Amino acid sequence: MAADGQITLGSNIIKSQARKVRKIYHDKVLVGFAGASADAITLMMRLEAKLEEYGGNLARAVVELAKDWRMDKALRRLEALMAVADKSKSFLVSGMGDVIEPDDGIIAIGSGGAYALAAARALIKHSQLDLKELVIEAMKIAADICIYTNHNLVVEELQ
Repeated sequence: MAADGQITLGSNIIKSQARKVRKIYHDKVLVGFAGASADAITLMMRLEAKLEEYGGNLARAVVELAKDWRMDKALRRLEALMAVADKSKSFLVSGMGDVIEPDDGIIAIGSGGAYALAAARALIKHSQLDLKELVIEAMKIAADICIYTNHNLVVEELQ
């Protein structure tokens, strides 16, 4: 999983080396986020608690998080998107109650997400890059196109 480091407020770049992808739950789950930073960190902490509660069952944890996020008065005001993955599954989770497991396992969120998604799908089909190289190249393409995405990449892998 990879993320750029740019945080913007309106049309201003506030930070260029943010860490928007992290390992949680004993380094067995990757979480990437887009949107309000404090909201995303709050949701990441909630997800880790759900993973503990459900013994690392990622599918159950993201569904329960999405339910809480949509129904809880305080949580429903949080504005973020999350990409969540373990070694076998990946999910996009939103505050609207969405828990989407993509057909091809590829998730892209944030301002440059559509560009990164398109690039990743093309690279999978037409290159021999390993997954880490593929993710980096897709992110570079997104950063070349989207003004809200930069080239300061953080890449996390599960062992």
